Amino acid sequence: MLAALGSWLLARAAGGEWLVRIEDLDPPRELAGTATAHLQALAAFGLSSDQPVLWQSGRDQAYRAALEQLLADGSAFHCHCSRADLASRGGIHRRCVSGAIRKDPSVRLRVPDGTIVAFEDAIQGPFSQDVAREVGDFVLRRADGWWAYQFAVVVDDGAQGISDVARGADLLDSTPRQMLLQAALGLPTPAYAHLSLLVDRDGRKLAKSLAALPVDPAQPLPVLAALWGALGQERHALAAARSTPELLHAALKSFDPAAIPRGPLSFPAASHNTDGASHA
Repeated sequence: MLAALGSWLLARAAGGEWLVRIEDLDPPRELAGTATAHLQALAAFGLSSDQPVLWQSGRDQAYRAALEQLLADGSAFHCHCSRADLASRGGIHRRCVSGAIRKDPSVRLRVPDGTIVAFEDAIQGPFSQDVAREVGDFVLRRADGWWAYQFAVVVDDGAQGISDVARGADLLDSTPRQMLLQAALGLPTPAYAHLSLLVDRDGRKLAKSLAALPVDPAQPLPVLAALWGALGQERHALAAARSTPELLHAALKSFDPAAIPRGPLSFPAASHNTDGASHA
């Protein structure tokens, strides 16, 4: 929810639209109804997409066309290597080492030796990655036929004309791969802002903490106020708000992007979900 609120504020403050995308690319691992529940929770918190929600599960044709482009110009190649084949190399693919031919090989992007990508993140500052050494030739379509996140998100950013991407810092090291794909496909590179992750009192990522219970859509105000504070904003700016629209209006008026911290964001994880807890 922090990434949703933070990205909504950044988009609104810049005079832009806020778009929501459902990245339902891995059906075997998806729980039925989860995506719909997420959309309902966003709506309960006053956060609705300014354009129709894009579901990636319906974008197969667009991904196939982009993949054919990369295969045709030699930017991508079929790979028969399994995870076991690459285990001794830390999972990093620099050349095919498989001794067997797969019926349905994966497809990877070719990353030349010495490929280093650097960019300036609006929140985290300078970031650089030696993609060839740290990541290697990376997968665009898996051997089981499902599309890789890195590939689908780039195709969709291009199709939707995305100018700015705001998301969690756990995706910061994915950005260089996406920038390489943008260049290979002839797409523009958006500006990036990676919001630091929420942690509990013990410094653990909130999503993996026992305290990370689902937020209560029936009580949006205390959660939004807590997230506002975690984003480094002045808490008193929302004191007079008595409804979700009032709170979001007040938040937008007082929002200071420069105040968003780079480091882990502290959040009283349990308090917003505990019966009888104080929300002051």
